[in-house]
Amino acid sequence: MTHGSKDHMTKTQDQARRRGRRHPLATLALIGAALLGTGGAYALATAPADAHGESDAAALVAEGEKLFDANCASCHGLDLAGTDEAPSLIGVGAASVDFQVGTGRMPMAMTGPQAQVKPPQFTKDQIAALAAYVASVAPGPEIPSDELLGSGTDLALGGELFRINCAMCHNVAGSGGALTQGKFAPPLTGVAPAHIYEAMLTGPQNMPVFNDANITPQDKANIIAYLKFIESQPSVGGYGLGSLGPVSEGLFIWIFGLGGLVGVTIWLTSKSN
Repeated sequence: MTHGSKDHMTKTQDQARRRGRRHPLATLALIGAALLGTGGAYALATAPADAHGESDAAALVAEGEKLFDANCASCHGLDLAGTDEAPSLIGVGAASVDFQVGTGRMPMAMTGPQAQVKPPQFTKDQIAALAAYVASVAPGPEIPSDELLGSGTDLALGGELFRINCAMCHNVAGSGGALTQGKFAPPLTGVAPAHIYEAMLTGPQNMPVFNDANITPQDKANIIAYLKFIESQPSVGGYGLGSLGPVSEGLFIWIFGLGGLVGVTIWLTSKSN
């Protein structure tokens, strides 16, 4: 074999090796293509769900705005800023709407010292729409989740917190009590746990606001658990007379106890004569 043929063979082998060798940036290009493909597939998979969720939220807010304009704007104003008849709703949050409308206090049946509890005028879906609309205008307290109302409660601590913060108005048994100028603290029996939580969070009517800095979410749950416990327990002393304390008990004794004694005395006197 001649020297020229050897050189030609060597050159051919070098070209073959160069053709079989990858470019130094080929690996990076493959990794980049794989990442782009994966990201694109994920975006395609999740974009419809996100868009669907956003459209549902927008539809809920739009439905709430229609309900508000038809039922609430005459008092609270189309811009929620309030009027001479009703306060502003800007910043009250979804929790306040859920409490006021869910307990039937709003819309009010008549003017008075404070709104009265009555059957709700709206369905749960309509209340959710109203709450979503008011919350969309300005941020505020949110409706409590089931986790905030659930497990891990301390009944003893809940009772202590209730007696310290609430019993002076609502009575130690949660039976309610009278306030000034025709106002009153309503009874807490039969009230949904979420509405009790919302009342502490938003301070409706004459009630002060107990935000999370005053009473933590866990302690709010403790108070609710205590209220539900005493609500489920029978009165160990017999008929509780509404559990209103010495006023109702004294009135009962004055009318029926002394009245009965007077009646028996008159009957005995008439028998002796």
